[in-house]
Amino acid sequence: MVVFKVARVETTPIDGQKPGTSGLRKKVKVFVQPNYLENFVQSTFNALTPEKVRGATLVVSGDGRYYSKDAIQIIIKMAAANGVRRIWVGQNGLLSTPAVSAVIRERVGIDGSRASGGFILTASHNPGGPHEDFGIKYNMENGGPAPEGITDKIYENTKAIKEYFNAENLPDVDISTVGVTSFQGPEGQFDVEVFDSANDYLKLMKSIFDFDSIRKLLSSSKFTFCYDALHGVAGAYAKRIFVEELGAQESSLLNCMPKEDFGGGHPDPNLTYAKELVARMGLGKSNPQDEPPEFGAAADGDADRNMILGKRFFVTPSDSVAIIAANAVDAIPYFSAGLKGVARSMPTSAALDVVAKHLNLKFFEVPTGWKFFGNLMDAGLCSVCGEESFGTGSDHIREKDGIWAVLAWLSILAHKNKENLGGEKLVTVEDIVRQHWATYGRHYYTRYDYENVDAGAAKELMACLVKLQSSLSEVNEIVKGTHSDVSKVVHADEFEYKDPVDGSISKHQGIRYLFEDGSRLVFRLSGTGSEGATIRLYIEQYEKDPAKINRDSQEALAPLVEVALKLSKLQEFTGRTAPTVIT
Repeated sequence: MVVFKVARVETTPIDGQKPGTSGLRKKVKVFVQPNYLENFVQSTFNALTPEKVRGATLVVSGDGRYYSKDAIQIIIKMAAANGVRRIWVGQNGLLSTPAVSAVIRERVGIDGSRASGGFILTASHNPGGPHEDFGIKYNMENGGPAPEGITDKIYENTKAIKEYFNAENLPDVDISTVGVTSFQGPEGQFDVEVFDSANDYLKLMKSIFDFDSIRKLLSSSKFTFCYDALHGVAGAYAKRIFVEELGAQESSLLNCMPKEDFGGGHPDPNLTYAKELVARMGLGKSNPQDEPPEFGAAADGDADRNMILGKRFFVTPSDSVAIIAANAVDAIPYFSAGLKGVARSMPTSAALDVVAKHLNLKFFEVPTGWKFFGNLMDAGLCSVCGEESFGTGSDHIREKDGIWAVLAWLSILAHKNKENLGGEKLVTVEDIVRQHWATYGRHYYTRYDYENVDAGAAKELMACLVKLQSSLSEVNEIVKGTHSDVSKVVHADEFEYKDPVDGSISKHQGIRYLFEDGSRLVFRLSGTGSEGATIRLYIEQYEKDPAKINRDSQEALAPLVEVALKLSKLQEFTGRTAPTVIT
């Protein structure tokens, strides 16, 4: 057995190590600088209580992007030196973000141990490769992202760090083979256990959904299916779950081989970047050669986001979470006793609010960031939640979960078609969405992303919008001068959230303009980019009239878009004549 020594390595603070909405994300060239990753990891260990580090079991894995394997070895050596008892690593360093949450919450090691937290190596939906993005975040014992109290402490530590600890002469561990490697250090034995990435997650999914009913749907000659992992970590689960367990054809899987650079693509499951799936589903500019599948879905790099598509039909994430909530009790065994409550992020459309009111459910509006949902779930207040940025999930874990969302939709389709599989025509994704609109009304909704904008210009734009809120009469002059038929603004603010569980207050969470007819404009700086700033503009209009719920979304929203661009002086501040991405 290798015996290692603990080395105390001198270091100095490195600027800019402030975690964003979900961890620290920078270009790979930044992370490979001497001591950059080490400083952040040691600052994290220093921010945790000693009992969460010394003698603890921690998970270390991620989405497999470039630099992950090197980072895993660095973290293993530092964990050993900081007194961690054992490290769990998904085979080949692969674990989706939702799977890490499930492993922390559910897994019992071969020696009876349980994890108290974990490092997830991901930059989520951002591109990967030597010249692209890398990221790291820490998740707590509940399986959810570290709360602001911890991330603030990590950041303060990065500004004052003088040393980190490293296990000298600890060799790299083979993470390609399942098994346990043991070492001896000053505080006793240190183990690294490599385990199958999919086993624990699959077991959890089978406890939530009726796999038999989904299998019957997928075996129907009338139902066709397509899943695109965009070369992200979802590929480590797709064949096992959809093909081996549920009987889908292997040809229905697209880009399901995880790659360090995501095949050169952008692993963001939206209509812009999931080009191959969009074309196959009949939503591209040219018609596909074959008839599109009935159901399609895509995942992002770390498999926590999802996009749901029907044949020639896009389901907005805001509608998706509302439809899952409306159908969960009937279609998903896990929810058969009822929902505890539902929640959405503030920029997400109010489609979920209408469902909550209709079903008399507790409802919460929280800032962007999954940790806010986690608090509600830990307190037993929330069962289903979602964000407009293609994140949907439930209280089975404390992260959004892309494959869970796909299985939820397949469950709803299976339930709606259970008496109909031998019939002439199946109930489709589009049928389900249009029926939902007929029942609850439609929230026309779009998001404009302006990526890599000059950070100074972005801050000036946001400050100008806040200042403008002090005079609603001036705001409404601009509105009416731009489009006379647009409703007037009745309230404007900068969203602030008081957590009902721990009383913590989160300020500056986005700028809102609320209109008399229920329409909304929201402006927000995103915390998920790796350089520059991303301005996100959210535009929403609620329509209850059944005669007006089937319009083209961009056409219906065009007047509000014009108002938003005029109010914000977006082109003036950024020089951009068009967004990078429209969702």
